[in-house]
This record gives sequence, structure tokens and C-alpha cells, in this order.
Amino acid sequence: MSAEPMQDTRPAEFVTRDPWWRDAVVYQVYLRSFADGNGDGVGDFPGLRSRLPYLAELGVDAVWVTPHYVSGGADGGYDVIDFRAVDPAYGTVDDVRGLVEDAHALGLRVLLDIVPNHTSDQHPWFQAALADPNSPEAACYHFLPASEEPPNNWQSMFGGPAWSRTPDGRWYLHLFTPQQPDLNWDNPDVADDFDRTLKFWFDLGVDGFRVDVAYGLFKDPSYRDNPGIYSPTLFGHGPEQAMTTNQPQVHEIWRRWRALCDSYDEPKMLVGEVSLADLDEVGLYARPDELHHAFQFRLLKSDWDASSFADTIAEALTAFETVGAPAPWVLGNHDKARQVTRYGSERRARAAALLMLALPGSAYLYAGEELGLPEADVPDADRRDPIFFRSQGRRPGRDGCRIPMPWEADDPNAGFSAATPWLPQPAGWPSYAVDRQESDPNSTFTLYQQALMLRKLHPALGSGRATVTLDGDVIRVDLVARNGDPSPITCWINMGGTEVTVPATTVLLASAPDVAGPSNGRLTLAGDTAVWTIY
Repeated sequence: MSAEPMQDTRPAEFVTRDPWWRDAVVYQVYLRSFADGNGDGVGDFPGLRSRLPYLAELGVDAVWVTPHYVSGGADGGYDVIDFRAVDPAYGTVDDVRGLVEDAHALGLRVLLDIVPNHTSDQHPWFQAALADPNSPEAACYHFLPASEEPPNNWQSMFGGPAWSRTPDGRWYLHLFTPQQPDLNWDNPDVADDFDRTLKFWFDLGVDGFRVDVAYGLFKDPSYRDNPGIYSPTLFGHGPEQAMTTNQPQVHEIWRRWRALCDSYDEPKMLVGEVSLADLDEVGLYARPDELHHAFQFRLLKSDWDASSFADTIAEALTAFETVGAPAPWVLGNHDKARQVTRYGSERRARAAALLMLALPGSAYLYAGEELGLPEADVPDADRRDPIFFRSQGRRPGRDGCRIPMPWEADDPNAGFSAATPWLPQPAGWPSYAVDRQESDPNSTFTLYQQALMLRKLHPALGSGRATVTLDGDVIRVDLVARNGDPSPITCWINMGGTEVTVPATTVLLASAPDVAGPSNGRLTLAGDTAVWTIY
């Protein structure tokens, strides 16, 4: 199995001046769990500002901050009451301005999170809609008349029906929790208001947005039944959501937002959450006049299997090259169990990281993966995620990947806060602390730091062209720089349990400290190990 992306025919001077976002490494911060600046047990903007030098030391290009808005608290900030304000638990608008200024001084960009699919049920629009069914605000949501049964078979992605009733008997749509009513994007007032929100934050200096549920927004106008049955294993991203996601009208919104981004002297950028199985469909969201990046999550959802990884990489490279877009790569985020646990070991997670960071395009890291954090076992009494409660405990939810960061091993709560953290840190958490790993040449932090440094030094890494081949349990990715640099690099990853030998004269970086140097042009590669080599 192999894939050769399309050739780049652009003039050389244009190739060497690609926008920053095409091969950026973006670090996702779950704001509540990153750093607490005021000692109340909840992460905030002052805490994040104090840790920006750490991100610069790590070597990332940008920081993406999860929702910071005034919120009803039903879904980790993704139920927004006011899109142009900051929840007091996190700070103030001036704190965001200060974050941007501090980040820019360190050479870092700042992306915020925007939630266009729904609001909080406490949003002024929804409150007005509840009070008066004939109000203009009611037309901003999906309300249907009173009836004995829900209007159709649509299901919430968090479990249960996607319809709830108002006190006067009407039904309203919510593809997530009942506290998150879906907006009606067929109403132009909705689009106009989001334009104002984007401008508010862009004018403050923010460099871009991660767009929540970018494949959603529009729904079937006739409210027809979905053709399938909701399956938690698909997380609602298959044909069972055909009437509620990926409607063709959504692309017009992204063209509208892209035009707004491009109107700034230094254009802003957008990365969309596009949880679709068909990578060709995902690629369409990243056409030159739409989103800059469109997340494809198949690699994140793949088991530890060489064939699955290789097929996904080759297919994604082709899908994005077809539309002239960079491929964004992600192995972990705030919605998925941490890869150390998913893959079965930290050794495997380290190998997967080297593979991802070699690939052409941008890479998105989730806070704590550079420390090798595992998924935490959260006691039921401490869980916060609505998925856990709406599934009656059948689905554990996402709390285990949202545990507060460990910074200083010997400080209370591993340096996250002087107060008890909002989610409990498990026993042993201080052993992963930043201060323990920064000075350890074999730590996971050091591996990530070295990999990011090499990405900046070698044009073949991150911004090159790739050819992917599979031989048993071994994936080979040959990388060649687009700017004519004659120094190709190969990334090898052995996802099996048996040693193999591969051609190499020099090892740039290995995911495991026990990799010996090449001998006679050959390298022995143990199982669950990745290397960057020159031959």
C-alpha cells in the first residue's frame, strides 16, 4: 500500500513563504485544567499567561484555548451564554488581551474556541424564545409544535432523544444536552451575530478560532427521520446523523467566515471540527476559500494497528492534497481517552507522536500528552461530564483526559493550584510533573521538545511531501522537502512486537532510549518504536 501526494507546482518563492498555519504545531489547552492563577482550584487566563514560557520552551507555534465564555456549565463551557464575554471564573476580556500580547511577544499565536452550532439554554435569545413563541428570538432555534411524541427519531450525540419540551409543550432541538439548544442557521440573524463575535475577538488580536461542530449547523428543513440508529461507538458521526450534519449549506458559512478572516492585514485562521468518516468529505471543508484546517479524526480513533494507521495517513494526504490544503493531524484531545491508555503503553504513545510530527501538515497536541499522561480513573462521585450522566453511567465520559496538569512534583496538587482541583488528580500524578521531566534527557517532554526543534531545522519534516508504504507491522514514511532541500528523511515505526532491521546511516531521533546506532547501513528497530533516519 502506498500513496504519492500531488506534485507542488507553485513558484519556489511562494513555496518558501507559506502561511504559518500550514505546518504549525498547535497546543490545545483545556483552560479549567491547565494552570490556576488565583488559587481557587480552577484553571484560568492568568494561570495560562504565567505558563506561556513553558509552551515557548516546548517549541510549539500556537496555543488553542477551549471555551472561555460565560456559560451555563452543562458541558465544560460549550453551552455559551455570552459569546463576547469571559466567564469570571477564567478572568476578564483584558486578561485575553494580555494573553495575546504575551503570546505574541514569545512568538506564539492564540486561537480561541467558538461554538456556532448551539447556545446555552440561559442565553438571552433562548430565554426570550421561551417567554414568547412568536418572538424574533424563537426563530433563531428549532422549535416544533406540541405533540405527544418527539417530532422525529433524531438522537443526541450524548445519548437520549435530541428533542426536549418547553413548559408550554413545544419541542426544541438539541444535538447535545438539553441545556444546549441548536441554533437555526437558516435564519440570517444568526450568521450576522456570529460575524460580530468573530470581529470582536479578531480586533482584540486573536489569531484564529477552532470551530466546534463545524460539520453541523444546518439540519434537514423537513425534519425527516435519520436513516439509521444512533451508535455510541460512532459518536454520532455516521449515516445515523445524515439529516443533522454535513448539509451542503454549511460550506457557504465557511466561505463567509474565510472572507472575514482574509479581510485583516494579517489574515486570521480557522480550524474546524469535522467528525466525518469520509476523508474526501472532510477535505472539502478545507478548500482554499473555506476553513484553513479541517480536523480528520480517523487517526485519533484508530487502534494500535499498522494497516489502520498507514491507510488513514495515505488517504488523508491524498484527500487534502486534492483540495490544496495541509493535513491537520491529531492523536489526542479533550474528547478522547489519552493515547498512553488507548494504545496500551507510553512507549507506543511516544512512537505514535514521532510518526505524527513527521507527517506533512499541521500537528495538534493536547496539553499533557508531552508528559505522557495516562487516562485517569475518576471516581463516579467526582465525575462532571454530561455523557456519563445521560448514559446512566454506561459511558464513562471525558473527565479522565481533563485532569489538571502536574507542574511541580513536590508542590500541593502537583503545582496546579493551592486549592483542591476541580477534578481530582490521581495518586502518582506528581511523577509526571513538568519539573521532573524538563531535566530528564529520556523523558517524554524531552522527546517532544527535540522533535519540535528538528521540525524547524529540517524542511522535510512537517512541510515536506510524503510517500507511505506498509510492510507487515512496519510503516515507512519517506519525506522530501518542497523547497528543493536535497536531504530526505524517513520515519519508520514498528507497530509489531518483533524486531526488524531497516536501512539507515544516521538516526536523527528515536522514540525509545534503547535504540542503538546503525551498523553497516542497517538499524535494528524494536517493536513499538519509531525513528527518524537519514540514509
